[in-house]
Amino acid sequence: MADEALSRLLSLRHGDPHALLGVHPVADGLFVRVFRPEAFRVELEIAGARHRLEPRSDHPGVFEGHLPGREVPTYLVHVEYPGGASFSFRDPYAFLPTIGEHDLHFISEGTHLRLWERLGAHPRHHQGVFGTSFAVWAPNAEGVSVVGDFNGWDGRLNPMRSMGPSGVWELFVPDVNEGTRYKFEIHPRDGAPFLKADPMALRTEVPPLTASVVHHLHHYRWSDGAWLARRKAAKRHLEPMSIYEVHAGSWRVVPEEGNRPLTWRELAPQLAEHVSRLGFTHVELLPVAEHPYGGSWGYQVSSYYAPTSRFGHPDDFRFFVDTMHQHGIGVIVDWVPGHFPRDAFALSRFDGTALYEHADPRRGAHPDWGTLIFNFGRNEVKNFLVANALFFVDEYHVDGLRVDAVASMLYLDYSRAPGEWVPNRFGGRENEEAITFLRELNETLRTQHPDVVVMAEESTSWPNVSRPVAQGGLGFTHKWNMGWMHDTLKYFEKEPIHRKWHHHQLTFGLLYAYSEDFVLPLSHDEVVHGKRSMLNKMPGDAWQQFANLRALYAWMWAHPGKKLLFMGGEFGQRQEWAEARSLDWHLLEDDAHRQLMELVGVLNETYRREGALFETDFHAQGFQWIQADSSDPSVYAFVRRGRNPWRELVCVANFTPVVRHDYRIGLPSGGWWAEILNTDDRQFGGSGVTNAPFKAHPKSWDGQPGSASLTLPPLGVIWLAPVDPPPAAQTP
Repeated sequence: MADEALSRLLSLRHGDPHALLGVHPVADGLFVRVFRPEAFRVELEIAGARHRLEPRSDHPGVFEGHLPGREVPTYLVHVEYPGGASFSFRDPYAFLPTIGEHDLHFISEGTHLRLWERLGAHPRHHQGVFGTSFAVWAPNAEGVSVVGDFNGWDGRLNPMRSMGPSGVWELFVPDVNEGTRYKFEIHPRDGAPFLKADPMALRTEVPPLTASVVHHLHHYRWSDGAWLARRKAAKRHLEPMSIYEVHAGSWRVVPEEGNRPLTWRELAPQLAEHVSRLGFTHVELLPVAEHPYGGSWGYQVSSYYAPTSRFGHPDDFRFFVDTMHQHGIGVIVDWVPGHFPRDAFALSRFDGTALYEHADPRRGAHPDWGTLIFNFGRNEVKNFLVANALFFVDEYHVDGLRVDAVASMLYLDYSRAPGEWVPNRFGGRENEEAITFLRELNETLRTQHPDVVVMAEESTSWPNVSRPVAQGGLGFTHKWNMGWMHDTLKYFEKEPIHRKWHHHQLTFGLLYAYSEDFVLPLSHDEVVHGKRSMLNKMPGDAWQQFANLRALYAWMWAHPGKKLLFMGGEFGQRQEWAEARSLDWHLLEDDAHRQLMELVGVLNETYRREGALFETDFHAQGFQWIQADSSDPSVYAFVRRGRNPWRELVCVANFTPVVRHDYRIGLPSGGWWAEILNTDDRQFGGSGVTNAPFKAHPKSWDGQPGSASLTLPPLGVIWLAPVDPPPAAQTP
């Protein structure tokens, strides 16, 4: 039996190498065994004395011997190789497991909320010795070794032990420190061994290199305590939210250094200054987790627990978040729990079987993106993802997650033809396992971090996405309003002469505006792949394009719902966005682009100041149409009301290039009114058609108690608010 066990050990298919290697008490003292392939001499050093071990001729590389005494001593192993090379090391097989039974129970149960602290690679002191503990979930492997810089990437040297039915393999390797590269060598039940990056790696090499890197999480010292306290105290749904969406690698580059992207530490102060100056409340980053292919924009993740090393060290990303918080800016990150790439070094068939994915391609393969779909029915997979969401909130202080491609998770037949998908147990198309996962995710985040936002990018009419789980919802805090985005852009892309025939495209969204807690996105997906930039979507000559875009932004900022604008849109990027090049910042030398950006700053400033524009985003009483059916002139007017009942704002839009003189608009109250914003103002590049402060006429109009005749600017939007009477109109 001993020889059979040794044969399995040497073939790296033994689940408990610690039972065979190291020092063990026996009847007549201590017995020691070391496995060092190709060595010709192995000695143990105990208290300064050396004890030579004898090689076994029947099992090359195995060295054994007996030692005096009854207690297992502290020792060093000295190894000599032909040619004179020699090494000394502490024996990994002298150490107890670094994972306890409680952790293994929670891992198997799928409820370990701090999974990243137990699996992966962790520098630590263990039994009085410094080193790194390694642990990986690979339940169907026959053997697992950890390989890396510390052992010449030789899988024979550090086989790991199986921690029983949990499927976890563990090993503590002394003297392995931060910055060490490593992978796991998997020995499947069938076939040749292969290398895998650590699914729980906290740091990686810079792509295209693929090794994991040992990293300690607790060196960085945060300075955002005041921000986190304010976030905790804030009433999220009553707060303004204006989001600037960013792809970190292409926001700005360094031309003097081959157009390389900015590092996290370089990006942080520049982006914070830009976003602060324009008045955005948050930045949203396209996925920051490590990904092998830059052209995926981060949406094909290979290392879920490692911020991409393209822009620096993990603590550099902490510095980025910290800097944003110190400037009063929240950080939301895109998160991709729906699918992952097929790259051989990553999660795909991790232990030689379909572990993270479904084995059946009708459930496990994504037809659109060539990726694999997580098996949400497996406890350990759900735990891997839920803990990952908590990880970025806990360890990187992010303020929210935008969950990508939720629709593809909810429907078993997403992008599949009949016969290409497997119905659920009731014969339906709903993915019950994914629904359960999303609810568990959102309930866990709500319990652990109730002040964090979780947004769904969900493009169908699935009900109650942003309603609590207890009420039958999915539990997200917000849902991207994809319908509003598509309808609005289709309308604005039309020549103004045709818009009267499509008037309903801007009113339809109000029929469902309060069915969810919506974010209005003008996102990266709308300015790529031939869809044209925001500016170039607009019809007409250059002046009309800018006028249309100014009007679109003012319409959006007045509309119920939180706001999101992709980078470059603030100054009218002409080219479509491409991840491999910088935004065209030189355009700001042109007045029209600079003035558009000035408008965005004023929109955010006014929006954040006026509670009527955000306090009732998710309550129908905060909105009322004044003119919803003036299709022939393409005019719209509505009221926004905040929690302060007397403060009512009116938005009036004229989406034709025709100036509308003496155009009567109903107003919700009498007294004096004034424009607080006009997109046709000359400071924004407009033609200067504005209205002086005016007193509402008591004449009822549009179902409102008062009214006024206004001049509506061409392709313009105006915001009106009650004001104190001007001095000339006041009674002495």
